[in-house]
Amino acid sequence: MLSNYNSLLISMPGGTEWVLIILAVLILFGGRKIPEFMRGIGKGIREFNDAKSNVKKEIEEGMNEKETKQQQQA
Repeated sequence: MLSNYNSLLISMPGGTEWVLIILAVLILFGGRKIPEFMRGIGKGIREFNDAKSNVKKEIEEGMNEKETKQQQQA
């Protein structure tokens, strides 16, 4: 487990790599497209979190329903 964590830290980009990544994004998308791109990412994350919470809620409701049926039968 510890070796996996160490390999993850080694593979993380450093300061210089982040600067190069940001410059590449600016060149590819341009300054005007970045806010639109970020809004799209935010919307996708929000939709993912909503779907995740809906699935969690449905699972919890199913578990509660199963418990109430077992209590009624007992």
